[in-house]
Amino acid sequence: MDIRDPVHGSIHILDEEVPIIQHPFFQRLRNIKQLGFCENPFPGSTHTRFLHSIGVMHIGTIVFDKIFRHYMEEQKIKLLKQTFRMACLLHDVGHAPLSHSTEIVMPELSKLSIPGTYLSKTDKKNDRQANHEDYTIKAIVDSSFSEAFNKLERKSGIEKKYIADLIVGKTKEPSYFTFRGINYFPMLHQLISGELDCDRMDYLLRDSYFCGVSYGNYDLDWLIDNLEPCMIDEKAFLGLSERAIVTFDDFLLSRYHMFLMVYFHYKAVCLEQLLVKFFQTSPEEYVIPADIEKYIDHDDYYLMKILRNSSNTHARNLVKNRIPLKIFESFNEDQLIKLESIQNYMEEEGIEYIRCSSSKRISKYHSENTDTPKYSVKVVRKLHETDQKSFSDINEATDLFSKFSNAHAVNRLHCNLDILATPQKNRIIDLINTGPQPRFNNI
Repeated sequence: MDIRDPVHGSIHILDEEVPIIQHPFFQRLRNIKQLGFCENPFPGSTHTRFLHSIGVMHIGTIVFDKIFRHYMEEQKIKLLKQTFRMACLLHDVGHAPLSHSTEIVMPELSKLSIPGTYLSKTDKKNDRQANHEDYTIKAIVDSSFSEAFNKLERKSGIEKKYIADLIVGKTKEPSYFTFRGINYFPMLHQLISGELDCDRMDYLLRDSYFCGVSYGNYDLDWLIDNLEPCMIDEKAFLGLSERAIVTFDDFLLSRYHMFLMVYFHYKAVCLEQLLVKFFQTSPEEYVIPADIEKYIDHDDYYLMKILRNSSNTHARNLVKNRIPLKIFESFNEDQLIKLESIQNYMEEEGIEYIRCSSSKRISKYHSENTDTPKYSVKVVRKLHETDQKSFSDINEATDLFSKFSNAHAVNRLHCNLDILATPQKNRIIDLINTGPQPRFNNI
């Protein structure tokens, strides 16, 4: 089977992979938008998690074939390739309606009853709210989705648990990922979830294409051409030739600019906040089930039907795209102080408002989660006139990590000024106009 993708062209699907893609668990992704509410400011961004997932698998296959090009006929490499393809394909299968927007109404992790081997030490001790990655693992290893893997398992010999291991980032059986004495698990996990992973490689190009912007464009071919394994202590880590460092910088900046100009767009973020207010004020109207089999029904259309039938004010405003006026936004500490003074006044006066806060780090390695190892991309330097190579961490080759080590935050206030009493309206305008004005006020 071949799938025509407007971003990557024709993508070939193996016969034994077809049952997985055609299963209801994966088909559900056809009805989940990749960018949630970004469709409002960017009407072309109607692309789904379904095609993105297939695109990640496509890029992952190209990367794998490049890195292991000298060993493609080895049976072990064929096994690892198929396992890696499936991890790329299924990394997002657990996403909830409107992608990340509805994770706040997911149940406690313990209610999913995920096999303990896939839980971190922290999660075993302290219950937390589940996320889409938890639903992904549950779907792969403990659901009716299992039946879709039968043909693939018979043909290639792979096991679902190793697909889940690559997505989670931990394995108790490194021997499965070991070839000629080298454990390739760290590198393969980095390509699933890391600074230079196949997920980012696809969504930057795809989101940019469908949004009609150029911020996410970068040189994909040159990045892939310069990837290679770095062998350290009998483990393989993802390496990048030093000649591609500038391209890697461009890749990081593309992601940064996409967050600032697309993912943080005030209309999309404000619609998300309206959804949050709906969940808070009508908590019984929509609940994501812990039962993984019932979860199959939960897609964008399921949620939107509930919102259309709701009498909740926030739901009605959301369905009709009624977004309160953006009255102020902050990009730095001084502007944030002013924003909070405006917010304090509105709270004192009992004025209804919405505050939208968007924050993102350029690097995954500043995450507070320490249960999963953070493998750094290595920069490869080849010594002149020899076959010897030296390795260094990527942060030593670029200053972008230190420059963007703190989360970049954008805060905005929304309020319908026209419905306020004249003294209140004038006071808010005075607070807005006092002192330096925020940058990019029309983003």
